[in-house]
Amino acid sequence: MTTTETGQSRDDWEALVMEARTGESPSNSFDRDELIERGWASLPGNYRIPSSQPTLEEARAYCKTLAETHYENFHVATWFLPKTLRPHFHAIYAYCRISDDVADELGNPVIALALLDVWGRELDACYEGRLRHPVFVALAETIRECGIPKKPFADLLTAFRQDQTVKRYDTMDDVLAYCRYSANPVGRLVLYACGHADEEKFKLSDATCTALQLANFWQDVREDYARGRVYLPQKDLEFFGVNEATIADRVVTPGFRGLMRTEVEYARGLFEEGLPLIGMVGRDLALDLDLFSRGGLEILRAIELRDFDVLSSRPAISKGAKAKLLLGALGAKLIPFWKLRRGTEKAA
Repeated sequence: MTTTETGQSRDDWEALVMEARTGESPSNSFDRDELIERGWASLPGNYRIPSSQPTLEEARAYCKTLAETHYENFHVATWFLPKTLRPHFHAIYAYCRISDDVADELGNPVIALALLDVWGRELDACYEGRLRHPVFVALAETIRECGIPKKPFADLLTAFRQDQTVKRYDTMDDVLAYCRYSANPVGRLVLYACGHADEEKFKLSDATCTALQLANFWQDVREDYARGRVYLPQKDLEFFGVNEATIADRVVTPGFRGLMRTEVEYARGLFEEGLPLIGMVGRDLALDLDLFSRGGLEILRAIELRDFDVLSSRPAISKGAKAKLLLGALGAKLIPFWKLRRGTEKAA
């Protein structure tokens, strides 16, 4: 009898998944409401759906706090955007943050699937004008003002559900198919929020977002393996003569270095494919896109500087490289001010 990582038999686990997804169970051993309650109890208390609908002001304050206290780089990134857009990015981030925590922080795929379905129904209700959670109260206004369809939000939930059941990917095409749900919707949401929603820009954004996702996968090979996930394509592992024991034992063989060199170059090609988008959007968004693209490329460079050893420790961007990226972006942000000031002084 095969067992899952949670120690349950495969048949029992599949039955519980069916219960979590549909409420239909061949047994009464688990109650759907109990699964959901266990899920909420394992997450921060303010993630729960409140008993009464908050005001838009309260909802936006909730999303702003969630965004700026959960992600250290978020405040820096939104600093380059017009203030009028920041509430939209707070709402989008808050939706993504809670979705991701539901998927990754519960430690039980059955409970995660049950709670993701609850969150998905809240998304459906949002588009039907029925609002309860502060995230969706704020998001509804963003959706209305920016004309955002439901699909990118729903696609993210598809990826988070997939995370509960799929732990290996046979080919790079399979990995890219996952990225179409896990990464690309984020870029599309940004373009919608900034008024740049068209198919040409979507295609370039998809390349950048997939590249960022791959860069993070290659950076976190060791950490993902510890969580039971391998994003390196199985066919690529086989081609380079690498097996999972190599990852588990943290043995960096010549074959493993060759594998990582190939994957890094593939991700770099996607970054290069997406770079033209920077010149097709407004200056403020362009600064953000440039910052994130260069940051992703720096991750790939950090992997190269370690001779593709991502197993002994996690490759990271150096403090000097981070400072250089940020100062470059800040300089680009302030150049118009400097030029305007110098022009005013000359006129005086």
